[in-house]
Amino acid sequence: MVEKKVIPSEYIPDVSRKTVTIAGKDYLVVNDAMFTFYRRSMGELSQFFLALRDEKKVLGCKCTKCGILRVPPFMTRCPDCNFALTELVEVEQVGVMNSTPPITYFATSMFQHMAPFGRGRVILRGADTALSIIVYTTTGILVPGLVTKGTEVKIVFRDNRVGEIIDIFCVPTSELAKEQIARKGLQESEIDWTAAVEPGLPVADENDVATYKDALNAMQDIVVQMNETERARKDTAGWKRSIQVKTTGGQFAIEIDDGNIRIEEKVLEAPDFVMVCKDPKVLLEGLAYKGSLTDAVIMKRLWISENMEFTTIFKLDRTARSLARASKI
Repeated sequence: MVEKKVIPSEYIPDVSRKTVTIAGKDYLVVNDAMFTFYRRSMGELSQFFLALRDEKKVLGCKCTKCGILRVPPFMTRCPDCNFALTELVEVEQVGVMNSTPPITYFATSMFQHMAPFGRGRVILRGADTALSIIVYTTTGILVPGLVTKGTEVKIVFRDNRVGEIIDIFCVPTSELAKEQIARKGLQESEIDWTAAVEPGLPVADENDVATYKDALNAMQDIVVQMNETERARKDTAGWKRSIQVKTTGGQFAIEIDDGNIRIEEKVLEAPDFVMVCKDPKVLLEGLAYKGSLTDAVIMKRLWISENMEFTTIFKLDRTARSLARASKI
């Protein structure tokens, strides 16, 4: 097992000194550091986090007098009962969202690998308080309206747990089999994340095919320019993805290979993920920087099969922006 550092090396900046001019005056700016490493105890919540990590259980604290059940167990004595003792009890792993969770599409560096995700609070069966939790879907990208207040959800445990609240997340029970809903300690590897159902497309007519052909030719011209522009190439440097794109008038492949992008009219045997959009001009406008692929996903005009591939969408948007900016220089 590779040991991890508290601060990953990629977050540590290089030694740098540069001059910055502000209001006509020069200032010397240098990279520096202040070390504040420390150890901390999970304290009274230790049993809660150990139960997540080691037993795949969710614990709450139940007042021995009034019976109120708080999850997580953030109190050892009940403030409503003259500080009567509480006891740890296991709670069920199915509940309902107590509000509509906002969706994070652009996370900070610490959580970027997890985006997009919902951030909400779930009231588990039998509990009297709500547990903060991350929300995912198995249907592709998490979009507004998919999970709302009152949606029934199931707790899912990460395969690799370390004793943190992100050891668990939830998905709507409507996306799971009855056996999975009933299973205590359901793990993420026991869910088929590749079974997202593609949205249907209408039967194409001559106009649809003509629109597709025109859009395809225009997109191919755009990626040629991207490949010739160093600024645009940097946005997909080190990134490799094969994408099958399906539209009403036809389908094609987008292949990203370390700064190079190809668009060809073909069917991939094993693409990394699938895009589906009724109108190929949605993609064309995004690549031409006359629209946003990110907005198209959020507004449900562009569907992608893998939630974690939202990063690829973001990179394509940045590449389009870089090409547009380079063209103005």
